[in-house]
Amino acid sequence: MYKDEVLDEIFNNDPLGLLEVKAKVSNVRTGEERLLTSFKEINSFVEKNGREPEGSLSNIVEYQLYSRLKAIREDEDKKSLLLSEDEYNLFGKEPKEIKSIDDILEDDTFGLLGGDGEGLFDLQHVPADYERASADFVARRKSCKDFSNYEDLFKEVHKELVDGKRKLVDFNYESLREGEYYINNGMLLYLETVDFEKRIQKFKSGVHNRPDGRTRIIFENGTESDMMYQSLYKALHSNGKMVTHNIDKLNEGFVEKFSDIQTEDKAAGYLYILKSLSSDSRVCDIKDLYKIGYSTIAVEDRIKNAANEPTYLMAPVSIVGVWKCYNMNPQKFEQLIHTFFGKTCLEVDVININGKRCTPREWFIVPIEIIEQAIEMIINGNIVDYRYDIFDKVILTR
Repeated sequence: MYKDEVLDEIFNNDPLGLLEVKAKVSNVRTGEERLLTSFKEINSFVEKNGREPEGSLSNIVEYQLYSRLKAIREDEDKKSLLLSEDEYNLFGKEPKEIKSIDDILEDDTFGLLGGDGEGLFDLQHVPADYERASADFVARRKSCKDFSNYEDLFKEVHKELVDGKRKLVDFNYESLREGEYYINNGMLLYLETVDFEKRIQKFKSGVHNRPDGRTRIIFENGTESDMMYQSLYKALHSNGKMVTHNIDKLNEGFVEKFSDIQTEDKAAGYLYILKSLSSDSRVCDIKDLYKIGYSTIAVEDRIKNAANEPTYLMAPVSIVGVWKCYNMNPQKFEQLIHTFFGKTCLEVDVININGKRCTPREWFIVPIEIIEQAIEMIINGNIVDYRYDIFDKVILTR
């Protein structure tokens, strides 16, 4: 017992705390902590984008979140640990039976269909004049009662984009027309009609007579809007793309209309071929570089200000050839040519007079005789049976 008393005295008499053993503190997170952190990243994505992450390899970060969510859903233990953190019902409610479009619109888990036009009309980090223009917009998206007439069309457009029969191209003012599809903030929309009313508009640069009026726009999420035409233009100009026509249908329709020109027909516009007079080595050193485009006015008038326009590479141009276009939309003529020579498109950036970087898409590296041959084949209707070989620089049968 004497030894025990001595030891007790030693351990109890430790004024400097030399005999205290402190537990080690680990900075390594537990498995549950890592799981919680990763799930919070998924919640943040849903909060920011209004949807679950999707399994598209075009965005690696999103794909990682998609894979993570998929793995959690398949693990009941992980789901039970995270139930209290499931802010957006990612683990799902009891499946709801969908029998109509109204059922789809009423089952708006993320609130995508409400409010005042999320996506098109959420304006951030934009110039003040854009914000002022948006104040004119008073329309609100509402459920599209006849969406069943459009649903299959949207699905078809998506499929044709995946198959490469349609493409997304840069948006410009001249491409905003009835009967066309556009994408804004990732959402596909269809501009069905425009009730144009000419009106005087005042701008800093002066007074302009620009067409404007109420539209009818159908969105792929089952809603519609009657926003003003100019408001739609500004929204698409800020963050939008145009969806091209189905190239197969374009070829058929163009050939059918173009082959029946009558003497009383009027020219719809002018297809032109231009050569750049730029001194920029990135341009002037390229052999067989030509711009193929169209104009609704005389080409000489259209190119007067070429040195100040990015589409002309901010340099003067010379006219190589001009063709009048009859019985069809000259833009379709242009699109057909661009699709035919698409793989030869010039990739170069230019800076406009406002210091903004632009990438013109109408310049092609093709011998002039090949371009003229392609135009002749369009006129006689044979273009649909041929393709351009960029390596041998010849036109071959498909």
